[in-house]
Amino acid sequence: MTIKPYDCPLVAVFAENVRRRRLELGLSQEALAERAGVHRTYIGMIERSEKNVTIYNIWRCANALGMAAHELLRPLE
Repeated sequence: MTIKPYDCPLVAVFAENVRRRRLELGLSQEALAERAGVHRTYIGMIERSEKNVTIYNIWRCANALGMAAHELLRPLE
């Protein structure tokens, strides 16, 4: 059975946390993409829960946001 990224709750948590932290830092999607070493459209797809992100790219995003990778996977309370 194939599950789409937007049907996985953890993908949505990651997407929400990336967007929230990016906005807290006052970064555009383009600026975050440059820091993380990914294409700017990739950040948009992450934030819309359209991508099933690899562990490597979770780590890259976390570093670019000044966070530990596990923090991006933790639901907000």
